Amino acid sequence: MRAAVLHETGQDKLEVLDDVEAVGFGPGRVRIRVRATGLCHSDLSAMNGVLPQPAPFVPGHEGAGEILEVGEGVTDLKAGDRVVVCWLPACGACPACKRGQTELCLAGFMNAGTPNFKRPGGDVFGFAGTGTFAEEVVVDAGCAVPVPEDVPFDIAALIGCGVTTGLGAAVNTADVEVGSSVAVIGCGGVGISAIQGARLKGAAEIVAVDPVPSRREAALTFGATRAVSPDELPGAKQEITGGEGFDYVFEVVGKSATARTAYENTRRGGTLVIVGAGAMDDFLQLNMFELFFDEKRILPSLYGGGDVLRSYERTIDLWRAGRVDLAGLITHRVPLAEINEALDQMRTGSALRTCVEL
Repeated sequence: MRAAVLHETGQDKLEVLDDVEAVGFGPGRVRIRVRATGLCHSDLSAMNGVLPQPAPFVPGHEGAGEILEVGEGVTDLKAGDRVVVCWLPACGACPACKRGQTELCLAGFMNAGTPNFKRPGGDVFGFAGTGTFAEEVVVDAGCAVPVPEDVPFDIAALIGCGVTTGLGAAVNTADVEVGSSVAVIGCGGVGISAIQGARLKGAAEIVAVDPVPSRREAALTFGATRAVSPDELPGAKQEITGGEGFDYVFEVVGKSATARTAYENTRRGGTLVIVGAGAMDDFLQLNMFELFFDEKRILPSLYGGGDVLRSYERTIDLWRAGRVDLAGLITHRVPLAEINEALDQMRTGSALRTCVEL
């Protein structure tokens, strides 16, 4: 089958090969024919080494498709079922799951060190234990979440990561208050989803902050009340909040510099939500006095900060009701053969989300 492979961490191009085989099928596992997959910035971060991932590997973790085959013991799925790939499934038995913090379950990460594919030259891993830049993938049954027939594969793929992460950051983690002021730094697919979440929660002012003009323009169509470049943020802060700072600031870039900017633009007693996935050696510096004196809440948000399955269901309900725009997030579509063009679209910021159709 075909798959896009990164041979070594640090390379900026993927090679689309037709000699890749999905492996690991057996009891408790399912084989999925991937039909659509989104390109998430985390894929780029894994490719350049910001996020740890053994190589060679097939990137991609935001995918949807249909079940081809189920292994022994899998009773709640069958061939033909439409599913979204969940890269962080909950085991239901660990301490985090028992506390109701299923997004902190580590069961899914245990698969990241096991090869998902093989080639004549040896083993190939799948990013985050999945690897959806491939025509087929084999995963634990818990990674395959059924979706209704009326949900297109491209929409389902977005729900698998970016939309769930952004909406959840505003709805679950921050629990944005009605009438509040919000700033979102970084307005790709996840940032735009955070903007939609803040709008759903009733924020009065939502400022989108991004260096790319097209993204700023797009943010206004998704619920932002104002869109500014990073250089214009101080002026917006002064005009909207009288210089006090925003009630909620979402950092959706994953860098300490933007996290520091986000902290400085959060009002005293306000909430900073860290959504971007950054590097282990990139440290955010805060002094002990400001932590004590400003009483700003710093809330990291992993995968939307709530029960993933419930978040999927809620997002589908909101999409059906027309309360969130998911189709509008897909600004580009490419076949797998053009995956490197999609990578360039994300690097330049010209795409909110690129859908790779397989």
